[in-house]
Amino acid sequence: HVQLVESGGDSVQAGGSLRLSCTASGAMHAARCMGWFRQTPGNERERVAVAHYRRSPDYADFVKGRFTISQNNAKNTAELEMSNLEPGDTAMYYCAADYRWGGACEKPADFANWGPGTQVTVS
Repeated sequence: HVQLVESGGDSVQAGGSLRLSCTASGAMHAARCMGWFRQTPGNERERVAVAHYRRSPDYADFVKGRFTISQNNAKNTAELEMSNLEPGDTAMYYCAADYRWGGACEKPADFANWGPGTQVTVS
């Protein structure tokens, strides 16, 4: 049973930076993909960035080069470096991972494993 735990969420001022970390435990091999999603009350969970085992990462348009995702396959971890944060980035950020071979890594439904979330607040 894979468990994900996020850390690094905080309250920052606009223009600031944060690094979110995600650690997976209980996995028998590297994840096919690990990603970060975010959600605000009353809204659907939206993709922020996804790192893939064997290809370049994908980013949401609103990232605009401000965020960078990295995946360490050996350690089963993923990080999200966020810079030039905006109030609109305020949300609960969730780490997601999938260990099944094959399939997409785009929508929340494509990921079988989720962390409890870490709050990012930008004022």
